Amino acid sequence: MGISIAASAQAAGHTVYWASAERSATSRQRATQHNLLDAETVARLCECCDVILCVCPPHAAEAVAESALEAGFTGLYCDGNAISPEKARRIGERMRSAGCDFVDGGIIGPPAWEKGSTRFYLSGSSAAQVAALFIGSVTEAIDIGAEVGRASALKMVFAAQTKGTTALLSAVQAAAEALGVRGDLDGEWARRLPDAAESRAQPVRSVTAKAWRFTGEMQEIAATFAEAGLPDGFHLAAYEVYRRMAGFKDAEATPPLEDVLAALLDEN
Repeated sequence: MGISIAASAQAAGHTVYWASAERSATSRQRATQHNLLDAETVARLCECCDVILCVCPPHAAEAVAESALEAGFTGLYCDGNAISPEKARRIGERMRSAGCDFVDGGIIGPPAWEKGSTRFYLSGSSAAQVAALFIGSVTEAIDIGAEVGRASALKMVFAAQTKGTTALLSAVQAAAEALGVRGDLDGEWARRLPDAAESRAQPVRSVTAKAWRFTGEMQEIAATFAEAGLPDGFHLAAYEVYRRMAGFKDAEATPPLEDVLAALLDEN
């Protein structure tokens, strides 16, 4: 996702830097492929750039923001991560107290390689300034108001349904496997829709590559629900489902459904 957002800003006519220090060979390859300029370190990045767009796994959002502040950044910082509104407000307050401008962001859709597929929702007093960075690119950047936390709230409730549903579907099939009725369940699904078994297996298999990223997101959604006065247990359970799938990270191929269900039924 991060490289696609960088590529969109670049396609809109902006010079885009990244910091290669402590990044993986895969990240370096992506940056080279898209001709990003390497500032090497976060400190140098903060010197080169007036605007920082942060897109990282949600568990790292606060640490990345702190690293920018420690480097002396005083420009416009946009957090585009899947975090709770409360965490977005906390990061925003920390940024503003250090003299930075702050915009809250939430990305909905797949990595932004095709026009019309990805929306970057933005909120904060300078949301329009960040949205303008993507004019003419495949990323549709949308200013939804001046209230920090609003963009993150939209991201959280949207992902609560999409990724939460996939976690539920995964758990349903694992439970059916454990109880010895998966074949019967597939048969009942087929009575309603001929290709239902395959269509329900595919998202469970394909989500495995990203499950490690979704663990933190489920915790952020749970915190969002709690903040709204709703039960947080749905997505704490989804966190556990994705945690059990996390071992498929960096797998060379999409695993068979049987392997995914075995991982889900392994409590370790």
